[in-house]
Amino acid sequence: MALFEYQALAKNGKKIRGTIDAPTTEAARAALMAQGYYPIDIAAIQAGARLTWMQRVAGIFSRISLKEKVLFTKQLAVLLKSGVPLLQSLELLIEQFQGSLRTMLITIKDDVKEGKSLAEGLARFPAVFDSIYVQLVRAGEASGKLEIILDRLTEYMERRQEITKRVKGALTYPIIQLVVVVLVVIALLTFVLPNIVQTFTQEGKELPFSTRLLMGISDFLLSYYFIIIPLLIILIIAYRSWKATKAGAHAIDAIKLKLPIIKFFTRMGAVVQFSRTLGMLLESGVNLSEALDIVVKVIDNRVLADSLSLARDKIVKQGKISEYLKQTQIFPPMAIYLLNTGEQSGQLDFMLLTVAQNYEADLKEYADQLSSLLEPIMLLVMAVVVGFIVISVIQPILGQAELLNF
Repeated sequence: MALFEYQALAKNGKKIRGTIDAPTTEAARAALMAQGYYPIDIAAIQAGARLTWMQRVAGIFSRISLKEKVLFTKQLAVLLKSGVPLLQSLELLIEQFQGSLRTMLITIKDDVKEGKSLAEGLARFPAVFDSIYVQLVRAGEASGKLEIILDRLTEYMERRQEITKRVKGALTYPIIQLVVVVLVVIALLTFVLPNIVQTFTQEGKELPFSTRLLMGISDFLLSYYFIIIPLLIILIIAYRSWKATKAGAHAIDAIKLKLPIIKFFTRMGAVVQFSRTLGMLLESGVNLSEALDIVVKVIDNRVLADSLSLARDKIVKQGKISEYLKQTQIFPPMAIYLLNTGEQSGQLDFMLLTVAQNYEADLKEYADQLSSLLEPIMLLVMAVVVGFIVISVIQPILGQAELLNF
């Protein structure tokens, strides 16, 4: 059988494109006509390679959105649950996607057709399908429960996306407001304040302290902007370069664990990530040692990841997960208690998922509370800062008016 790429007209006159397996071009044409399509063009995709090396490289390095990844996983689960064989399911999904994901699916489908497992095909694209995804698919294939595993993967990705969105939303909105305040202040200091105050300084009248203070800042910005702007750019580039290094990333992650609000999100995020991922892997039949290797790589914060990595080595040697997780000082006491109970009852995977669910709810609640709390605080800060500038501008004008009335 060969793979052919075709263009055809449907019964409604719409032009469609896709791929079809057939022994010859004539057989491909006949198969399309049997489906109610009128073939316009049929071209064989080179056997074996199926995709050019440039297409494969493009597929490896192209960015696939999480939405596409979730949709692919969900649709593959639906097809498998409906009794459609894996190879045919992949062929059907190829028709549903375009761009880089379609290119990847063609490569994966070719691998499966040659006798490789789905996990082996997915593993060729680590930038899209990470080790958790591949290991769970491998476990699903080994247990014959691939469609169930794909459902759990879909839920896992959707939950992780929701948590990330909520946490970022809670922290991003105040930062945006702060940036707006800074821009407004700079605009008032550099464009509005000098023009208004100039009239009073020419007359030799003494200005209030607040006005003189703001004018000093304004003069500094206007006199040295050609130094300040390049310096800020250099500092930003230097910071990003330092952050990209191992030492820099480690230092920044350590700082995150000391900042009051960010500390909570970082620790609880690590607890949720660790618990849910390890619980899914153990529930799917992945052995503890291999599962811990994968989970440690999932944690975003390097300081916490290092602590969990040390715990991982002790856990693998002695098998006491709750005891060594307690030593990391990352997990709250209640989480340790639940995990200890899970170990003793032989339901560690269930307890890990329970811990993840509980602290995921806490993260959502805290993020919502933080958003509702920070919004009025930032509005108050904006009002105070802008109000101070406005008063400093109005004071000389009011003083001048009083002199005229007198």
